[in-house]
Amino acid sequence: MRRELAAYLGRVRAADAPAELVMIVTGVAQGLSLVVQALVRDRGRRVVLAVEDPTSARQIPLLRRAGADTVPVPVDREGIVVGALPGDADAVLVTPAHQYPTGVVLSPARRAALVEWAARTGALVLEDDYDAEFRFDCDPVGCLQGLAPDRVVLAGSVSKSLVPGLRLGWIAAPPRVARAVRVARGELDLGSPVIDQYALAHLIATGAYDRHLRRMRREYRRRRDALVGALAEHLPWITVRGISAGLHLYAETDDGGDPSGLAEAARAAGLSAEAVTPAHGSPGLVIGFARLPAHRVTEAVRALAGNVGRDVRG
Repeated sequence: MRRELAAYLGRVRAADAPAELVMIVTGVAQGLSLVVQALVRDRGRRVVLAVEDPTSARQIPLLRRAGADTVPVPVDREGIVVGALPGDADAVLVTPAHQYPTGVVLSPARRAALVEWAARTGALVLEDDYDAEFRFDCDPVGCLQGLAPDRVVLAGSVSKSLVPGLRLGWIAAPPRVARAVRVARGELDLGSPVIDQYALAHLIATGAYDRHLRRMRREYRRRRDALVGALAEHLPWITVRGISAGLHLYAETDDGGDPSGLAEAARAAGLSAEAVTPAHGSPGLVIGFARLPAHRVTEAVRALAGNVGRDVRG
């Protein structure tokens, strides 16, 4: 599994990750938690972890329990604002391929600045390769880890590409971090399911995994296009942000108000939606489209327009 995965990451994500530095975990969340635990042990104290703002609220409690004090850093149209990173940060967690939830891609200038910041400060970059498999408008850019394998930990999983219930993920880390993570993992559990690893290795080796991803990219693009088109037709006061990628989109309303009511109305219409209220910047709405076929997406948005009770054609 590690050999096949290392070759795949090198071929598809331009990663510099030999098999001996790839570790199999139960998902990105566990992988990141293990890295934080390793940093805590190395530092002998809780660590300062910069996180994107907004970010996934589900990961924050896990990271804090692992020993991180999280500091929000604003995200703009080019990704995380490197100049706003705290000077005492031990590490920073980023989603450069498709930022969650805003949907922006970390720009080339910001990538270079982030790598330079890590080299200058000695901090570690934790790269969650979120949605890298599902770029619809063009080929995805390579991962950060390939630019600075001595300073970047790459984390990924098959939760989006195959199924969330298949708890298989990986991290590729610098040698010292990899050794520390192996120790932490050995103290936590006895490893990931072996049969599942053989099955995934077979999918990758035979090309079946690549074929599956090509088919799912076409399908998810149809669903996203349907959602974007329906919002433009029925709810033109909602603006879609971010690139054409992933399994969700990020939207903002023209009044910049609290999106909680809109999220509730969207869920009542059959959409997967969450309100986002960042510490920096405007509030927004995350709408997932992966579980609904294109025609159901259009129906749900039409129902949402009726639920919110606004004249969308005037």
